[in-house]
Amino acid sequence: MLVTADETVIVQGITGKQGSYWTERMADCGTRIVAGASPGRGGRTVAGVPVYDSVTAAASHHTLDVSVLFVPPLAAKNAALDAIHAGVRKLVFLTEHVPYHDVMEILAEARDHGTQVLGPNTAGLVVPGQASVGIMPGFAANIFQPGNIGVVSRSGSLGTLIALNLVSAGYGQSAFIGIGGDPVLGTTSLDAIRTLDNDPRTAAIVLVGEIGGSMEEDAAEYIAGMSKPVVAFIAGRSAPPDRRMGHAGAIVTGDRGSGGSKVTALTNAGATVIDVPSQLADALQQHGISPASVTGGRVGAIL
Repeated sequence: MLVTADETVIVQGITGKQGSYWTERMADCGTRIVAGASPGRGGRTVAGVPVYDSVTAAASHHTLDVSVLFVPPLAAKNAALDAIHAGVRKLVFLTEHVPYHDVMEILAEARDHGTQVLGPNTAGLVVPGQASVGIMPGFAANIFQPGNIGVVSRSGSLGTLIALNLVSAGYGQSAFIGIGGDPVLGTTSLDAIRTLDNDPRTAAIVLVGEIGGSMEEDAAEYIAGMSKPVVAFIAGRSAPPDRRMGHAGAIVTGDRGSGGSKVTALTNAGATVIDVPSQLADALQQHGISPASVTGGRVGAIL
């Protein structure tokens, strides 16, 4: 999933402290925020954005392409289903600690209605020069610049560090996609990599993974058939087994899902695996992707 400057966004939970703060920051990035939704708060405005009691109510006044959720865990299911049933086709699901059975219900309903879901527990996505949806610092010029490097990350903080390293080395990003750190997700590493592989503005992809689960191993099977270069960084490779490290999905319960397993699978697929983020620029240059080849410009119609 990517979001363009032409797509309209509704912020669920806009009247809360985080929702109101990030509404202004997202707008600074060019995001086209047309409405907000907070139960019982309809009729207000936040940062010049009209607020409605629900997405369903807002949909009778606005065309809504994307919804971003700044809502508590136990309110997430009703909020997400409200957006899905109102016809929103892209859902950026920031909330963490959502009960897994609620997440599975949301994802099932989304599939039935043709809604793409990013998250839960995602930091969001950024298309530099176009839009930022979530809590990534898309407004920071030292972290995000238009370019041709796509970034996929389970971690928002590690993704920010990678983006900072790219810009410091003279590169820019075609997009940043934060898939989230939970075990059950609407968008996997493979889904995000496939999106960027099909994006004509993206010349190379950086995958920021971590221990736990098999998403990176699953993505490696697809990477093996790609022509675009992939550079990967796997966090937590020295973590002890059977111990969760950070994200809910970062726990190794067998050989598959370990740092070594992921490195082996990605290396065998032709990806370059770096040990520390500071090696990123050298790895890209080894693939013939130099800072001089960075291109900006507007994004086209991309899913």
